[in-house]
Amino acid sequence: MLKAILASAFLVAGTLVVGAQTIDNSALEKSDFRAHARTFGLVYILPHAVNDKLATTIGGMLREDLLKAGLTTEALMFNIPHVTVVHIHNSDPTTPEKMLKVLPSLPGRIDLTLKTFYTTEAAKDAGRPWWLDLGIVKEGKGYEKMMAFNVTATAALAPLRDGPLPRVTGPVYAKMGDAAKSLVQTMGVSGVNIMQDGKATSAHNPHNTLVYSMAPFTPAVQAAMNETAKNFNQVLPNGIETTFATVSIVELAFAGNVLREIYRIDLDSGSVLEIATGKAMKLAKN
Repeated sequence: MLKAILASAFLVAGTLVVGAQTIDNSALEKSDFRAHARTFGLVYILPHAVNDKLATTIGGMLREDLLKAGLTTEALMFNIPHVTVVHIHNSDPTTPEKMLKVLPSLPGRIDLTLKTFYTTEAAKDAGRPWWLDLGIVKEGKGYEKMMAFNVTATAALAPLRDGPLPRVTGPVYAKMGDAAKSLVQTMGVSGVNIMQDGKATSAHNPHNTLVYSMAPFTPAVQAAMNETAKNFNQVLPNGIETTFATVSIVELAFAGNVLREIYRIDLDSGSVLEIATGKAMKLAKN
C-alpha cells in the first residue's frame, strides 16, 4: 500500500517543482567538506509534551553520558527537536519563501510512535558526522501518510538547492555506496526516497536526533553512545505516542541541528505563521 501511495505522490510532485536553479555538484569531487553557507529544511517540530517527556526521562542521563565521554560540545549544542522531511543548502536568504510557495497539499495531522534509540553515521567508516537518534515505528496509517507527504515535498523542494548538503560531500561522499552517491548527485542529500524502475526506494528513515557530532566516531565513542542508546531503550521501551499537527520551514547548522524556526504550517488548515513577525497567512493551495 505504501508503495502505491508513494508512486502517486511522485506523480503529483512532478507538477509542483518550480523555481529550479543551476545546481553545482563540483564539491562532490573534492576531498574536503563543502563550505557551509546556509541550509534550510522542512521538519516536524516535536510537540512540547514529547520534549517534556524526553527531558524528564532521559535528558539528564544524556547530558551526563556526553560529558563522561568528553563530548562537551555535543552536550552544549543548540537544537530545536524535530523530525526531518528534507534539508537543502542554499545561501539565498529568500529560499524559505520559495520553499513555502512550492509546498504540496498537506496531509492533515499525523499520528505515530517515536521508538528505539540508536547511533548512526553519515556514511559507514567516514568518521564524522555521526548522530544519536530516536526512530519512528514504520507501520500504520500515520506513518504511511507522513511518508507520502515527505517524498512529495522532497521532490518539490530539492530543485531549490544550489548544490549538495556540505555534510554529504568530501570524506562522507567518498565512503558512500553507489545508491547513496546517486541520491546526493540528483537530490543533494542521501536518505531520501525516489521512484526507480517504477518502484519506491526505502532510503528515507524518519527520526528525531538527540546528539549531533563532528567529533571522530572512534570505537570508544561508538561503544559509549551505543550503551547510552541501550539504556534509553530500557527507560522508554514502548516509545512515545506522538501527533504532528504542524510542519515547519527552518534554518539549520552544518550537522543538521535546527537553529531557528521560520514558518510554521498547520497540517489541517494550511494556515502559516511567520515566527519572527507573528504574521499569519495561508497556503494558496490549501
